[in-house]
Amino acid sequence: MGADFDDPGPRRRSPWGVLALVMLTGIALMKNGVDVALGPPQPAAAASLDRAHGESFAGPAVPRTLPNAPAERVAIPAIGVDAPLMNVGLDADGWIEAPPADSPEFAGWYQNGVAPGQRGTAVIAGHVDSTSGPAVFYGLGTVKRGDRVEVDRLDGKTAVFEVYGVEVYAKDDFPGAQVYGDTGYPELRVITCGGGWSRAGGYDGNVVVFARMVSTR
Repeated sequence: MGADFDDPGPRRRSPWGVLALVMLTGIALMKNGVDVALGPPQPAAAASLDRAHGESFAGPAVPRTLPNAPAERVAIPAIGVDAPLMNVGLDADGWIEAPPADSPEFAGWYQNGVAPGQRGTAVIAGHVDSTSGPAVFYGLGTVKRGDRVEVDRLDGKTAVFEVYGVEVYAKDDFPGAQVYGDTGYPELRVITCGGGWSRAGGYDGNVVVFARMVSTR
């Protein structure tokens, strides 16, 4: 490809509020064509972050971080996801773009953040449903602690993450610093719409998967 992934150069950063409001509300879709009475599965209480013990991850030692490289595919074997990634960034108004509504099989990697495998928190977002039915992350709410998320990168490396928590947050009270903040480790957040749904307002929340890198290959 001829690209130098080691030097990402200057990147435009967005305030937490913009990230939370735009990237997340931007992927909300009306549920035409999907069973509204049932809706997408929501996370079980057992999958929530382990706040009681004061720590959220107890997996193996974190491997050496990877250099910068674009992400091209995401797989979550536990829910049968193996999807292409498109780069998403900011539009002319400074808002984060979402994958096009007519491409519900794609997920989007926020390319103005860190790459999966770098130190920091990489973010992947995708639709939960579309006008024709379930979309790429329809089953995200069934992900459990210990499940793996694998992200293939254009440098030929794969970053493997282990899930340590799954939460649902209201869109009008989204904890951006907690979700997107740098923990000092290579982490990943996978996000889609969730919570309650109404025809007037769409989804009122977002499902967020918290994961930390445990290996590379």
